[in-house]
Amino acid sequence: MSKKIVLTGGGTAGHVTPNLALIPYLKEEGYEIIYIGSYEGIEKRLVADYDVKYYGVATGKFRRYMDPKNFSDPFRVIKGFAQARKILKEEKPDIVFSKGGFVSVPVVNAASALHIPCILHESDLTPGLANKLCARSADKICCNFPETMNYLPDKKAVLTGTPIRDELMTGNAMTGKNLCGFTDNKPVLMVIGGSLGAQSVNEVVREALPSILPYFNVIHICGREKVDNMRLDVPGYKQFEYVKSDLKDLFALADIVISRAGANSICELLALRKPNILVPLSKKSSRGDQILNARSFEQQGFSLVIMPEDFDENELVKKIHELYENREEYLVRMTGSGQRGAITTIMKLINELSEK
Repeated sequence: MSKKIVLTGGGTAGHVTPNLALIPYLKEEGYEIIYIGSYEGIEKRLVADYDVKYYGVATGKFRRYMDPKNFSDPFRVIKGFAQARKILKEEKPDIVFSKGGFVSVPVVNAASALHIPCILHESDLTPGLANKLCARSADKICCNFPETMNYLPDKKAVLTGTPIRDELMTGNAMTGKNLCGFTDNKPVLMVIGGSLGAQSVNEVVREALPSILPYFNVIHICGREKVDNMRLDVPGYKQFEYVKSDLKDLFALADIVISRAGANSICELLALRKPNILVPLSKKSSRGDQILNARSFEQQGFSLVIMPEDFDENELVKKIHELYENREEYLVRMTGSGQRGAITTIMKLINELSEK
């Protein structure tokens, strides 16, 4: 009799892509896979390519600030809990694996109420609010940074790293070059701002293009509806709203990368050995987790960091040249990193708990 697993997590690509990385291995082990996400979140779109049964449930956001929705969203969470409980009772999974995000809260708590084993995964250096709310219901909590172990219950915490999709390792640089239409052999700078794009990064990069393009071709993944139509025909500058299957080829082509400091994104850069400049979200627009992630990678010698308050055209151009000139040193340190093997460790945990 085959085993059954529920995957959950969503809201951003970072709460989905590690789950996607596990899917081929779960199928290989004979698991029937079910995904529970929000009705129309990014997770539904991303999971669609993986031949996995998908359920949508109501979700509510937990905010640290005053907002009228703070009064209505708890009722959405209660509704989501009831929906998730019904799904879990019908599907009878052996285990639940959660990547976090607000959709995971009703799912994990419903699983706990039904005595279904749960594993959480926390990518950031400090746990997010959704995972904090789910920690009591979890059997194990996987994490990405050694520092994170200090924030988690001793008997539940497991240092695993982040699952990285195998297909990212199979890119072809020439395919990427043809996709971008680059015709010379200048080094390639890739700019990627997360699944939703990063408007401030987009603006500074575009301001700096006259100083960058004489030395680099630029791939700019700028986010949905954030393409600059006035720069569609600029030689050496190729814009994409969002990239799925072709991302591996663009990564293969890139020599250096500018990125936000979401944990999954920077772990992909580490796995792919791409020297990078990180521009973390400020504390004004986040809980500050990206700053901690970026500082950790900077201290380990994997990244250069530009803090949001220092991020302007001149600083960016200076850091780009500094990074490229010293890229071999970054490659050596990335190659020596021990932060690999996440999928093997996580699959072992899943198999152990699903058999209880």
